[in-house]
Parts: sequence; structure tokens; C-alpha cells
Amino acid sequence: MTLSRPPALRPGDTVAVLCGSSPVGDRDHLESGLRALASVGLRPEVLASARATGGRYDYLAGDDELRAADLTRALTDPRYAAVLTACGGYGMQRTLERMDWSRIDASAPKAVVGYSDVTALLEALAAKLGWVSLFGPMVACGGFREGPDEYDFRQLMKLLRTPGEVTGLRFPAARTLHPGVAEGVTIGGTATLLAASLGTDTCYPARDAILFLEDIDEKPYRLDRAFTQLRRATGYLDGVAGILLGTFTDCGAPEQVDRLLAERFGDLGVPVLAGANIGHRTAMQTYPVGVRARLDADSGTLTFLDQVLTDHQESEQA
Repeated sequence: MTLSRPPALRPGDTVAVLCGSSPVGDRDHLESGLRALASVGLRPEVLASARATGGRYDYLAGDDELRAADLTRALTDPRYAAVLTACGGYGMQRTLERMDWSRIDASAPKAVVGYSDVTALLEALAAKLGWVSLFGPMVACGGFREGPDEYDFRQLMKLLRTPGEVTGLRFPAARTLHPGVAEGVTIGGTATLLAASLGTDTCYPARDAILFLEDIDEKPYRLDRAFTQLRRATGYLDGVAGILLGTFTDCGAPEQVDRLLAERFGDLGVPVLAGANIGHRTAMQTYPVGVRARLDADSGTLTFLDQVLTDHQESEQA
């Protein structure tokens, strides 16, 4: 089943911008992203973590308490129609460790967007609250910083504002590693982050799911370790319906990565499609987490069987 869907955004909506991981590396990129949001009629409100610098550790945006407090505020305050992360990096696992999920109303989902280290949060939203979320571009990263005409930004905004117009994703440059068609709920994200969540209370297993994986700056042997950990983890891949593989940027020679992907996933007996333009340093499409979909590994398509976000009238009636 599709998880609980947040409502689409409307002009004038206020959206929270925060960091749950590392600090923003370039403040100009953050300001550019904020201007892009304002250009489409949204009102970004920057929470303290998005402007925080490293505290005890320079790779964290402020301390764990600040990041968890900002995330809790963004998820609970009805003034915020959506939660947009500014960047990834490292630290979301530490933020999740501080979260009190009982404070958040699971019956009031709101769109949460991010990728890379934010994978841990998107998985937690599915596991703890049963919410649909979006693996998509971040405010201070590529896709926003080039302005409202950037492909990544346009694709995300189309899904956030007019979800009825987005019925699926097409991957014309993708490669079929194992043929076939599969239906399931979309889950996944950055592979090493999913592996890091195994055994925690925010892990969301891939049974009956279309599992998406991508990564960056991992040597082939480290990718191999993460993939093998997902394979060996009790129950994680049991009953997986299909595999969608995105970018593996700076992860070694492409032919070596392809060989590894085929060897680690081709024997599962399910459709496997590689080379989707979702992930790091690519013209990125936004991938919804928690939506019933059909993966066709032969035609290179992912078709949404339910609308990703609800229309305003639908959410108001609910």
C-alpha cells in the first residue's frame, strides 16, 4: 500500500529549511536556493541548523540537540507545509537518535525532501510515521543553487505543486540487468545509509518493494560491502519485488561498478534496472519513497500507481 501522502504545495505556503546533517558549505548556495523557492511563490523559513557551523565536530551542523529540535519543530508546527533539507553530509543518524517520534502527529503528513545522508530521515519517516517522502534535490546543493530554471529544481517543484501531472519517471539511458516487470512500494536511497540503518528501529525492509539504490565517493570494495550487508541482513531483501539503481558517482571505473551491480543484484530473480538519473551530480529526477509503483526493467520506466501527493481538495476532505 502507498503510505500516507502529504498534500501538494500552494503559492504562499511556508516551508522550513534546515540541516539535519552537516553544515552548509557555501552560504551563497543557500541564498541562491532560497531565492529559487521564493521565485515560485513559496516562503522559505530558515531554521537555526541551516545556518549553524560545526560545533564540537566540524562535520556537524551545530549540536545534535539543535538539529533534532529543528526537525521536530518543522514536522510538528502547522505553519510549515513542507520540510526541505539544505544539504546532506553526515549526522542524520545522530539526529534521529535524539528524536521523540511520539511528539509528531502521524495523521498529518507533510512533504519532506532531501537525499544522500537524508536517506536515513526518509527511511525513518516511513518506519515511524508511515509517510511518503521525496528523495530529491536540497536547497544549498546542485539543483537549487543554479536557480529556478535548473532541471532538478523544476522536476521537484512540478511534483510538489502539481503532482497529478507526474505519473511516473522515464530513464531512457538506463540498462536492463535483469528483465521483467514488478509492482511494489518505492523505498530506498543512498546504499551506505540504508546499510547503516540495519538493525535500528528506523530501518524499513524491502519486502514487496521497489528498492532504489545510489551512492557517491565509495570505492568498489566499500560498495560491495554495503550491498553484501543488505543481502545478508536478516529479512531485509526477503521478498523484494524489483531493484532500481541510480548514479554511483566517483565509485570507481563504470565498467567495474556495472559488473558489481549485476553480480550483487542480478541473481535475486527480480527485475533490475541500472543507470537511472537519480542521485549525486546528475540531472536528477525526484524519487518518491513510499508510493505504489510499477517498474518495467525492459522499457526503462517507473509508473506511479497512486498519485504521489494529495490534491488540496482531497487532503481537506480527509
